[in-house]
Amino acid sequence: MVMRVDPYREFDRMVQSLVQRDARAVMPVDAYRIDDSYVVQFDLPGIDSEGLEVTVERNVLTVRAQRDIHHEDREQMVVAERFSGSLERSIYLGSDLDPQGVMAEYVDGVLTVKIPVHEAAKPRRIAVNHQSAKTAIAS
Repeated sequence: MVMRVDPYREFDRMVQSLVQRDARAVMPVDAYRIDDSYVVQFDLPGIDSEGLEVTVERNVLTVRAQRDIHHEDREQMVVAERFSGSLERSIYLGSDLDPQGVMAEYVDGVLTVKIPVHEAAKPRRIAVNHQSAKTAIAS
């Protein structure tokens, strides 16, 4: 049996494999406002909570995650599509947010970070003083 080998096709397959691997190594995010806080949710399936780090420095929220997949020496991989390694994502926090009040919770592969709005940035109602026209003119 004769098999034809196309070296360019094999090279294209290898390059495509690298591109797809990088595309999977992302941290998808949803962000929304609810009441007086912003909520950011990060999809991190398969990450152990001990492999998570959430920091705030100079109004930048950074999430770091580590996922290590270990295989035995005798295993011969046929397909390896699951991500293994470290991920990092940073989000700028506007000046209207309170970085001191950030809270994080990790449940079922989703990291939820809640960021409160600064008291000074919250909408507030201004009282309007009322004077009668005669009093205002007399003074």
